[in-house]
Amino acid sequence: MPLAKDLLHPSPEEEKRSHKKKRLVQSPNSYFMDVKCPGCYKITTVFSHAQTVVLCVGCSTVLCQPTGGKARLTEGCSFRRKQRIDLEVPMTSGRQMGVLCDSPLCCCNSTLQPVS
Repeated sequence: MPLAKDLLHPSPEEEKRSHKKKRLVQSPNSYFMDVKCPGCYKITTVFSHAQTVVLCVGCSTVLCQPTGGKARLTEGCSFRRKQRIDLEVPMTSGRQMGVLCDSPLCCCNSTLQPVS
């Protein structure tokens, strides 16, 4: 008996509706966006689910207000969704990669002791 729907090839609408952890490949619902102030035309980076009021750096105009989920943009503000960049974090320290930094708090300058 065949399945009612194809589990390996879900439609994009179906993937968008499903929970972020129950998708075929997990991906967040949140994103960063560039918001242009309608008064001074300065661009500010805002998180889509911001939990505080975001003000313009130039003229202190309210750009967005928090709601229960996504932040609500002020009328007249234009926005552009930033592209998401997936970076793989190397599991080696900077010292092993041949890179040293000057910070005393960095993992490059620490000596790891084996746990006994």
